[in-house]
Amino acid sequence: MTQLALWVLTCFGTAAWALALCLSRVRRLHRLHIRVDAARAGLDAALTRRVSAAAQAGVTAPRDGAERDPEEGANALSRALARLDRASLAAQLRAELADAEQLVVVARRVHNDAVRDTLGLRSLRLVRWLRLAGTAPMPAYFEMADPQASLTYDRVSPSQD
Repeated sequence: MTQLALWVLTCFGTAAWALALCLSRVRRLHRLHIRVDAARAGLDAALTRRVSAAAQAGVTAPRDGAERDPEEGANALSRALARLDRASLAAQLRAELADAEQLVVVARRVHNDAVRDTLGLRSLRLVRWLRLAGTAPMPAYFEMADPQASLTYDRVSPSQD
């Protein structure tokens, strides 16, 4: 009888451990999906701010497909901003444009880091086999060319008094 009780106890312990493992993975996956959604919202806000700053500078990106593919729209605006003569802009507008571009760079990195972490967890066998991700859509990286550092930062030489 004691051997049977030991087997039953071992089975219940193993089942409890497996259930706890699955629940922890589900919770982590849920938090990561929320993080991806928040990072995407931040990226969209940063892209909108950059479009606004570019419009103030008189730059508009071609719209042929920007509504369908946000990455293409962001890349088209990056190409248009690369052709912009920033020396002719007011200092405040130049600074605002540089800040908006840096915000896009940071927001894209945060978003892609969240996507990488989520895809890493979703690639585990336990998550795939038990379909722990549920019906959540597969997150995707946001690929766009980073603005060149020389165009983004205003190089200020120290004043020589």
